[in-house]
Amino acid sequence: MKKTLTTRDKILDIAESSILEKGFNATSIEEIIVAAGITKSGFFYHFPDKSALAKALLLRYFVTEKEILDGIFDRGKELSEDPLQAFLIGLKLFAETMYNMPQAHPGCLIATYCYQDRMFDSDIRMLMREGVLEWRERFLKLIGEIEEHYTPRDTVDKEALADMINTVIEGGIVMSKALNDPKSLGDQVMLFRSYIRLLYESRAQQAA
Repeated sequence: MKKTLTTRDKILDIAESSILEKGFNATSIEEIIVAAGITKSGFFYHFPDKSALAKALLLRYFVTEKEILDGIFDRGKELSEDPLQAFLIGLKLFAETMYNMPQAHPGCLIATYCYQDRMFDSDIRMLMREGVLEWRERFLKLIGEIEEHYTPRDTVDKEALADMINTVIEGGIVMSKALNDPKSLGDQVMLFRSYIRLLYESRAQQAA
């Protein structure tokens, strides 16, 4: 049974779609009100100003991304007890999720906000930073688990490596949108997966 959207969720969906398409500054409260079919007072009942809307969008985005990543990388751990293989499986599942998208990825809300960071107050900028650091900690933990069993074949900074997956994803989104190529993002994730495999697996394991 399909869940009925609340007015608040409807506003957030419309606002997010518009912001990802043309930016925060170019998205007006008036157009959101018209698209949602509500009154101005109906909008302000849920969000006292545009800054409150921006914060609510960001908080929702973090929750959604966490659920997606939890599901993917937890599934990797279910399929293999080996931390490296579990991570490789997770990356492949992530890439396959991107491949199965019917159109190019709509974009990253954090990246969109960063491009217009002067539009936001210090609270929202701090929230963006916390979100990025949370992603770093997620992948840093997975890399740490791998290095309990595997020695990297090159000297790498684990924090930089953890950040690299986010960099690959963000760059892949840009390429996917610029080329209108839905598979571009998945291809970039698979290349990162190959790098992780080369970095940690022995030649004997790779040949197996």
